[in-house]
Amino acid sequence: MKIAISGKGGVGKTTIASALIKSFAETHQTVYAIDGDPDACLAAALGIPPEESAKIKPVVEMGDKIKSISGGGAFYTLNPTLDDRSLEEFAYRHRNIRFMRMGDVKKGGSQCYCRENTFLQALVSTLLLDKDEVVIMDMGAGIEHLSRGTARGVDLMLVVVEPSMNSVNTAMNVKRMAADLGIGRIRVVGNKVRSEREREFIEKSFQPGEVLGYISFSSDVWENSMEPDSACACMELLEGMREVREKILGEAGGS
Repeated sequence: MKIAISGKGGVGKTTIASALIKSFAETHQTVYAIDGDPDACLAAALGIPPEESAKIKPVVEMGDKIKSISGGGAFYTLNPTLDDRSLEEFAYRHRNIRFMRMGDVKKGGSQCYCRENTFLQALVSTLLLDKDEVVIMDMGAGIEHLSRGTARGVDLMLVVVEPSMNSVNTAMNVKRMAADLGIGRIRVVGNKVRSEREREFIEKSFQPGEVLGYISFSSDVWENSMEPDSACACMELLEGMREVREKILGEAGGS
């Protein structure tokens, strides 16, 4: 199964993504965790030590390797072939999690992410998974990644929302564009919920069955985000994502 996680900036997308990755790591042999956000911070959320994450070479810096796969010059193939050896060059092993990140924010005036986005899409599309393997991508905030097609090839788009109209409106745009990419399953997780009224607001904003779960606002998560190593050990959050995991697997027939 291949899952992409999206949502408006600031909704706690990476926190939810890391908790879902850890949850699937409890039940699956291998979890491919892909940080598709140029403002990369998933490694810290997963508990990868800063000195180790600093060594992880991002896709955006692998110019020669990308060119050898996708072709040089102004034109590039839309379906570069990746084998297991190529994959190993991009993956950092953290227990049974294989972590990869696209790259960092580019400097002003530099080239766009077209080639890297093509490579990221190929990375997801060409991964052949066993039953005990899953791919989870933490996408960039907003909808730009969808306009570039980098989520094409996933089985489920999971949209993180908080109780605000801006967040819901972004989620609606994500749903529309994900459907345009042929993503058949689009679900929602409500995050940072403080009251029953906020829970009802999120629930009424979507179709019945679309919202897989609600995560309450946690001061522990908030305070942990100020630490250099932002991996969260909040059991309430992890338990909430276990429930979301089981609903995802239930809808997919346990795959």
